[in-house]
Amino acid sequence: MVIKVFLASSSGSTAIKKKQQDVVGFLEALKVDYAQLDIACNEENRMWMRQNVPEEKKPANGIPLPPQIFNEESYCGDYDTFFDAKEDNLVYSFLGLPPPPGSKEAVQADKADIVENGTHAEETNAEGNLDDSIAHAEEEEEQEEADDDREEEDLQSEEEEELRQLEEEEEAEVQEEEEEDLEETQEEEAE
Repeated sequence: MVIKVFLASSSGSTAIKKKQQDVVGFLEALKVDYAQLDIACNEENRMWMRQNVPEEKKPANGIPLPPQIFNEESYCGDYDTFFDAKEDNLVYSFLGLPPPPGSKEAVQADKADIVENGTHAEETNAEGNLDDSIAHAEEEEEQEEADDDREEEDLQSEEEEELRQLEEEEEAEVQEEEEEDLEETQEEEAE
């Protein structure tokens, strides 16, 4: 089973770019096999994605925005449903994949089985390792977002500083011109 993530490589929207990065980064952290399909450069990908997103999942204008996620031909969801699944530790269910043994999702499923049929599930150390991997991926993601915010603030500060310097230079030029005009006026009056 191949997970297909439909993306726009040349999106002008930073929100879409961040959502795409979030999905791809999380799938990589979980070591899920997936394929990125670009809808910006490939008309076939764009048409396939638009045709295969269920009508009830399309926005009011009828054109779904990336990222859109599929398991082979089966629609999984968009960024919002992916994010909800991630928050609920149900990404594998969202993707239509069996959760790896020891993952939070597998443990939740085992607990549900215990309640349902009264038997105990086998415990493994994999849960701790996967939890660490997920936590590390989330920390990296948060760090990247913080870095992006800092870069944006720095850029904004640089732009503000440049603007302030330009304003000071213009003010100095205006003041110099006024002083020259005053000197000329005084010279004319002295003659």
